Amino acid sequence: MLKTEAPSDKHPELDLYAVDELVDAFIEDQAHALAAVRGAADDIAHAVAAAVERLQEAGRLIYVGAGTSGRIGVLDSVELFPTFSWPRSRAVSLLAGGRAALFEAVEGAEDSAEQGERDLRAIGVAAHDVVILLAASGTTPFVLGALNAARVAGALTIAIANNPQAPLTQHADIAITLDTGSELISGSTRLKAGTAQKIALNTLSSAIMVRLNKVYGNLMVDLHPTNEKLFRRAVSLTMQATQADEETARRMLAACGYRVKVAIVALARRLDVTGAEARLIAAKGSVREALAE
Repeated sequence: MLKTEAPSDKHPELDLYAVDELVDAFIEDQAHALAAVRGAADDIAHAVAAAVERLQEAGRLIYVGAGTSGRIGVLDSVELFPTFSWPRSRAVSLLAGGRAALFEAVEGAEDSAEQGERDLRAIGVAAHDVVILLAASGTTPFVLGALNAARVAGALTIAIANNPQAPLTQHADIAITLDTGSELISGSTRLKAGTAQKIALNTLSSAIMVRLNKVYGNLMVDLHPTNEKLFRRAVSLTMQATQADEETARRMLAACGYRVKVAIVALARRLDVTGAEARLIAAKGSVREALAE
């Protein structure tokens, strides 16, 4: 039996607990998710380095999953544009059952390896792409089918599963095993298995974006403002990076289309927008290098 499906020997009388005991039990069990991710740190670092090489050559991040794992992949993909201005066309997610499966369980959608292969081939997977394959069990046919198509295309394959020696991780280029064990509610991998996947994906994609010069220091300087909160954040980040006052920061951001990296370089180096853009292009998007003498 898969470890993620095995009955838990903890809290066998969970249904008899008082509410405060229930809450404590669930929180305590979730703590194991972080430990599982820590145990996979070296593999995650390997995946970051390998992915950056492909993505520097105009590759895409492609997330593939079913059920909870697939929805977690979708969430990670859609957050890359507002957070890092990563083009939407280069963050693609495939969910077994399609869009409808975001909101309702599509029974049986994950059971077809052929559909996984077809869906991945349909988006033109190629050798410069990075395909992240997610399955708590590591045995989901839809995801295994997509893995096969990705390997045939020569794409970099990164498998994330919660069972050691799972078929998914055995056949991917890079295997990330998040050994979370059995669930407090037996078989419900939306619990700590899902939490571990979310932490791992946050770590993986964020580290990739740092390496692709989307961050200056620890500042989110390549965000894409899409609402009032993010416009305010753009102003705050520009002020923090340059020590400019709010009026100056707002004026420069307006001049450069609210591109924080450009505003920082322009203000710090006393350049116009065109000059700041040129320095950033020469520095391959690195604010730190663009500011260097």
